[in-house]
Amino acid sequence: MDVNTDTMQESGQARCLWEPDVRRKTKMDAFREAANKKYSLRLGNYQDLYKWSVDQYSDFWETWWEFGGFLYSSPPTQVVDTSLNITQIPRWFSGAKLNFAENLLRFRDDRVAIYATGEGQQGITTVTYEQLYKRVGLYSRALKGHGVKNRDRVVGYVPNCPASIEAMLGTASLGAVWSSTSPDFGVMGVLERFTQIEPSILFSVEAVVYNGKVHDHLNKVKKVTASLKHLKKVVIIPFVHKRNEIDISDITNGIFLEDFLADWESDEETEFEQVPFHHPQFIMFSSGTTGIPKCMVHSVGGTLIQIAKEHVLHCNLSRDDVFTYYTTTGWMMWNWLVVGLFSGCSLFLYDGSPLLPTPSVLWDLVDKLGVTVLGTGAKWLAVLEEKGVKPRESHNLSSLRAILSTGSPLSPHSFHYVYNNIKQDVMLGSITGGTDIISCFMGSNPSLPVYEGEIQGRNLGMAVEAWGEGCQPVYDTRGELVCTKPFPSMPTHFWNDDGGIKYTKAYFAKYSHTWTHGDYIMINSKTGGIIMLGRSDGTLNPNGVRFGSAEIYNIVEQFEEVSDSVCVGQRNAAGEERVVLFLKLHLHAELGQELTRRIVVAIRSELSARHVPALILPIMEIPYTVSGKKVEVAVRQMIQGETVTNRAALSNPDSLDLYANIPQLQAW
Repeated sequence: MDVNTDTMQESGQARCLWEPDVRRKTKMDAFREAANKKYSLRLGNYQDLYKWSVDQYSDFWETWWEFGGFLYSSPPTQVVDTSLNITQIPRWFSGAKLNFAENLLRFRDDRVAIYATGEGQQGITTVTYEQLYKRVGLYSRALKGHGVKNRDRVVGYVPNCPASIEAMLGTASLGAVWSSTSPDFGVMGVLERFTQIEPSILFSVEAVVYNGKVHDHLNKVKKVTASLKHLKKVVIIPFVHKRNEIDISDITNGIFLEDFLADWESDEETEFEQVPFHHPQFIMFSSGTTGIPKCMVHSVGGTLIQIAKEHVLHCNLSRDDVFTYYTTTGWMMWNWLVVGLFSGCSLFLYDGSPLLPTPSVLWDLVDKLGVTVLGTGAKWLAVLEEKGVKPRESHNLSSLRAILSTGSPLSPHSFHYVYNNIKQDVMLGSITGGTDIISCFMGSNPSLPVYEGEIQGRNLGMAVEAWGEGCQPVYDTRGELVCTKPFPSMPTHFWNDDGGIKYTKAYFAKYSHTWTHGDYIMINSKTGGIIMLGRSDGTLNPNGVRFGSAEIYNIVEQFEEVSDSVCVGQRNAAGEERVVLFLKLHLHAELGQELTRRIVVAIRSELSARHVPALILPIMEIPYTVSGKKVEVAVRQMIQGETVTNRAALSNPDSLDLYANIPQLQAW
């Protein structure tokens, strides 16, 4: 029984918060005109363009390949075999040869490629495109000189800084494969990832600064590298301390970055090994909250043209932009950010806490650097609101034209916070996709309005639908997020997945010939916008009523007393399920009868009586992955009395213990 049509009440009448200036021609407009000219079409708006891009997806991707101006040494002989369905994972742009790093370094002038700073750092580092090109060439020669070759794995256990980008691009220049985790990962979490892919070189740092403290990193590096048997070198980048203050004598094959690069200075042009479109570029990892992380292999060409499409067309990025995303190297948004170099914009890298020395530190830097596009996680916006930060009153923000948000669904409450307290004239682009596709299914769009609580639209070339019962598209009600046609940034395969068994189970087990992403969504038939309704693997199903947890979050997190929440199902011995809602409250707030009553009334009126949780309990902390996603499955395991064996993927693993042996949950 599905009663989720109630959820559309507000969405169908969603208030428009921002509209594009139709007088300004965007790259999306220019691309639509190019498609019209090439195929003698009459595509009049984005809806027309989107429909064509999925109906004629081979023509769409060919047109984008030409329009984007990608560098290649051999042209494609075929875009894609459209007789193959998505389950068959067709090859794209057969015959094409190119290099990932060469495309990101196609500009080689004195414009700034990278601004970088972070918590505890003095000043702002700048790297021009010319300097970046030369640095990448230096890394490339050094890596090659130390034995790295095509398809070898090079990894980073690194912060978000210029050296991380230089190491990645140096790796890519050789046709080698890059993978990274951030310093906040524990030893076990790193080993669960890197031991599977057997890297030959590891880059890391001696320490990082976070939340006002210097965190020694060498002890973790020593433990990690001791278990990686194929390492030839462990390259240490001085990040917090000076070189003469750092002792790496007990790290096997340890070498300072300066020494690693020392013999490879040259005025030679950088060589970029030309590889097939489907050649592996990145190995990304699943969150690992339910087992050993899966290793997703993403291709050179697929990653490049997909993310570049999102930057150039869906974000309207150009050489005039300063683009930042608050991320770590352990999150796919770092890879997404770095591809911004293809557009020729200036990237701004920030490492450390975004709340110190004040919660306004990033807004200070937006004004100082003239940031035009700011990306962040939905959680950070919620924290700013909780802390009463109102940048609109304290900062200029005249350069800022877009704010992007991902990591978790952006609540309607946060939409209003942005427009009321940050900036009114800004495109708020809630974007969503994932590590699985190293890109987005849906997201920002300079051609579409922003409606409260909604992602603006489905992205070009992504045949996304919400499927209800009977595997049919549904609108204005909850459905399973599926993608019915192939796209270039699908993983080419999973590492060490003989026969593709894990791959098939991950995406194609539920529906044949259709990618199932594991999320519930709702597509508004009036606006075309999308609302995220939570993970389908965390579906709540009390008394036969199926719904997603995000439907509850969208309501309860609008209460001023509520800081955060997590909603899960608990089953008894008879197989019956009840919904348990945990609330993290703001300081001085209490979960008394009055607040509980108001929450129940709100859920009942905005959803239905059957959506009301059986129990509403206070909790001190909500568990999150290091990429900012709520960990509902692990919470459910804890309240069921099960053991969560893999905590390494969590940013706050000890928080899970708060959910064990709760008296109110024992008697059911």
